[in-house]
Amino acid sequence: MQTSPSPIKVALVDDHRLFRKGMAELINGFSGYTVSLEAENGKDLTSRLFPGSLPDIVLLDISMPVMDGFETALWLQEHHPEIRILALSMSDDTETVLRMLKSGVDGYLLKNADPSELRMALEAVERGGSYYTGNVVEILKKDLKGLHQPETQLNEQEVAFLKLACTDMPYKSMAPLLGVKPRMVEALREGLFRKLEVGSRVGLAVYAIRHGIYKEQ
Repeated sequence: MQTSPSPIKVALVDDHRLFRKGMAELINGFSGYTVSLEAENGKDLTSRLFPGSLPDIVLLDISMPVMDGFETALWLQEHHPEIRILALSMSDDTETVLRMLKSGVDGYLLKNADPSELRMALEAVERGGSYYTGNVVEILKKDLKGLHQPETQLNEQEVAFLKLACTDMPYKSMAPLLGVKPRMVEALREGLFRKLEVGSRVGLAVYAIRHGIYKEQ
């Protein structure tokens, strides 16, 4: 007798109970998926994870008290790298996307997405791929295209700039640390955009992370 495959287990991590309940009802209605765990924040999640009953996917809110989505994603990468992470947010601004990319998430979904898009995102990350929505898609289409190019030769100043680009520091604050005038920071940025074939700060950061120039402390 042929048995049905076990459903994909999803953990919901969000500090809004009503939102969690609505998401749980939605996901439980998807064939092949079940919500196996609900947590109010990252710390609550970590206390509920046990060997043998780990979720396959964590649907992770970003803005939460106690332990936010950034911290939680980093913790999951260190302790349970086999768990796929789908970030959930109301924001698709560059800085938030940049930080979540550094945290190692497998997808990024806006909270106002249609249920059909949620299903597509879950399927994508469950298969080992990634899923990005809204403006994030356009950013990554443009910025990731140069990552498969041969290694680009960078000078010491360009490497130092890339490391700073991976932080939350504004461009205008980089000049003293680089030992250059503010105008030179702009020149460095534009030069790296051309050399690395990327179009934004996210692209610079992704290049630096993928090539080992920047590593999370």
